[in-house]
Amino acid sequence: VILLIGDGMGDSEITSARNYTVGADGRLPGIDAMPMTGQYTTFSLTKDGKPDYVTDSAASGSGWATGTKTYNGAIGVDVRGKDQKNLLEMAKHNGLRTGNVSTAEIEDATPAVQLAHVTERGCYGPSVTSTKCPTNAKEKGGKGSIAEQALDTRPDVTLGGGSKTFDEKAKAGKYKDMTLRQQAQARGYQLPTTAADLAKIRRADQKHPVLGLFTPGNFEVQWSGPAATKDGAKAAPARCTPNPKLTASQPQLKDMTKKAINLLSDARGSRKGFFLQVEGASIDKRDHAADPCGQIGETKNFDEAVKAALDFAKRDGNTMVVVTADHGHTSQIVPAGMTTPGLTATLMTNEGAPMTLSYGTAPAGGSQEHTGTQVRVGAYGPYAANFLGLTDQTDMHFTIANALRLR
Repeated sequence: VILLIGDGMGDSEITSARNYTVGADGRLPGIDAMPMTGQYTTFSLTKDGKPDYVTDSAASGSGWATGTKTYNGAIGVDVRGKDQKNLLEMAKHNGLRTGNVSTAEIEDATPAVQLAHVTERGCYGPSVTSTKCPTNAKEKGGKGSIAEQALDTRPDVTLGGGSKTFDEKAKAGKYKDMTLRQQAQARGYQLPTTAADLAKIRRADQKHPVLGLFTPGNFEVQWSGPAATKDGAKAAPARCTPNPKLTASQPQLKDMTKKAINLLSDARGSRKGFFLQVEGASIDKRDHAADPCGQIGETKNFDEAVKAALDFAKRDGNTMVVVTADHGHTSQIVPAGMTTPGLTATLMTNEGAPMTLSYGTAPAGGSQEHTGTQVRVGAYGPYAANFLGLTDQTDMHFTIANALRLR
């Protein structure tokens, strides 16, 4: 199973990327090629068990990873803080190969839900965990920070950002006073830091798993352009441009996806199959920043990864591909040039037509908010029909577990 998550990729985000890149009557080659489509609900819970209608990435990811609803901020634990086993752990226990790929820091919420169990999503490394998640800290007898637990969970392939956290030192245990990077080296991890390094790797297994950390924080996004502003709709329509900060040393999401698939499907390893989660993280992050070009460029980038997964599945004949989001987001397509009570920007699409996006959940300079809408689920391959109609985020856990025959 290959599960691809477009973080914050609601229907509006998909539509705006389609309009800009392939036209209103076009089809995105990955996301729109899924033959089975449905919707799922994304609500989380409060700690007293009532519905919280707008989820964050931590609670939503914990929902599909563990099959358990939980509170916003929780990583792999229920509303009482009790650990809940995730799909990656279950797959590994059953002898399958496992992978986790993201354009965010690997300690960020979506990749973390397959790697760790902490009471608050911000507990990336040992330092903050001691104060923010003391019951999880190793010196308190817990499993440690997200980064420390990622090393213990030991997927065959982990690729993303977040290298700066691995400069922190462990406070307790066998590797006390060693940095997490030194610990990873001591534990046999292969540690590529550039796209060229990753291309050279030929095998990944439990003796020598791959931990690729390519940026100190989140990945640089693909595109730049004008941020939405109070009177942005009145400006001349803009075109998106390549992000000048993007370098060739940072691997593309489609290439990380292809590499992970190649390593996990290597015939020299387990014949039982594999579970791979892939996240396009900054659709959400640029939506928070009211940055339409950043948001659209990351959706296009994610779509290329989806197509890579779908191409493999079609050749393989025994792989389910699932494409979805963790929650909706704030951007809306409004009449071209329309000034709204929120922030707006107008882009000139590849069709030569103006498209105005509006962001209305925070003032200028603030962080735009998630929304509580249901979101699309698309699927291909065995068990794909289970996503037709309306389901819930937690249902996906059981569909994937059944497809992989996890017990």
